Amino acid sequence: MSSIQQLFEKASTFVKELSRPFVGRDEEALVISLGVLTGEHVILVGEPGTAKSAMARRAAELINARFFKYLLTRFTEPDELFGPIDINALKVGKYVRITNNKLPEAEIAFIDEIFNANSAILNTLLTLMNERIIYDGYNEIRVPLWTLISASNNVPDEPELQALYDRFLFRHFVRPVEEDKWSSLLDAAWEIEIRGFGATRPVLSMDEIRELNKLVLSVDVKSVKDKVLRLFAIFEDQGIHITDRRKGKSLKALAAMAVINGRMKVVEEDLMVLKYIIARDREEYEKVYGILLEEVKASERLARELSEIENNVKEAFRYIGKLSDLDPRLVDYLRSFESVKERVRKLAEEAGDQRIRERASKLLVEVEELIEVIRKKLSL
Repeated sequence: MSSIQQLFEKASTFVKELSRPFVGRDEEALVISLGVLTGEHVILVGEPGTAKSAMARRAAELINARFFKYLLTRFTEPDELFGPIDINALKVGKYVRITNNKLPEAEIAFIDEIFNANSAILNTLLTLMNERIIYDGYNEIRVPLWTLISASNNVPDEPELQALYDRFLFRHFVRPVEEDKWSSLLDAAWEIEIRGFGATRPVLSMDEIRELNKLVLSVDVKSVKDKVLRLFAIFEDQGIHITDRRKGKSLKALAAMAVINGRMKVVEEDLMVLKYIIARDREEYEKVYGILLEEVKASERLARELSEIENNVKEAFRYIGKLSDLDPRLVDYLRSFESVKERVRKLAEEAGDQRIRERASKLLVEVEELIEVIRKKLSL
């Protein structure tokens, strides 16, 4: 059995390794990781070609889990997901499915365009996701499914699909890669064309995932309970309805975020995870995100501040390189970036989010390099 510190490190490694081959997909990796740590389901809503299925497969490979993937259409039959009927068994009066390499044997599954499910598949998926049971004929089949990751181009409007949509605790609205990452995207895509993805080395086992899940359920969540209740009231007041299911599971999501950040206690900034739970669609997501930014002392604000400093440092490197030695403006730059260095150092020391700490530490090195460039030009 792994120690708590070892489990913290494994959880952090899983998130990093999941995002590593994909440009601009850190948030998607975090959402999938939250689903895996909690044993809950994840839906990624967005246009095709945004690495949704590739990330689901990589998640399964990183924990060496049995994986099943399928694209649903309106014409998909139950046999395609759950296995065909065993004709030989039927001849002797037994109703049995052949489930080899099908959904009933998967630990991690990816179902693309899940809202295309017909009524026969829909009813089976509801009990599969909620109870980990398939009712098939006269049989009750208990399945090993840990997390179902799904994808859709749109949020369903049909009333009959709302129960299925609600069973995805984590919802993320995927966007195309931002313009400033297009160059990196081209480089990464070209590298994949030449070398492929390569073999994925597992960083966790399913047994360790279960240990992590137990660790999540041992996290201290009491300190934020009152704040969570207040946020629920604010959301409802703003016309954002939250089902009882989602309310009840929210603390587990917060605890998983704490574990990913190497803590056994939920802190206020973990409340930003609620943006993946509360919002029904993109419009609600923007409202939820705005409310959380106002109400929570969050790492999101620190991330914004770091982004601004990163951009300033990049611009300063370009501009200072064009200045002549001993240019009087260099003195002002030196003073300014000495102050910036202290601010970044403080962020690196105080941030509760491990990703923010690592990002600030990296930025601190860049600021120090910039200061050294300025000093050399000033002959200091």
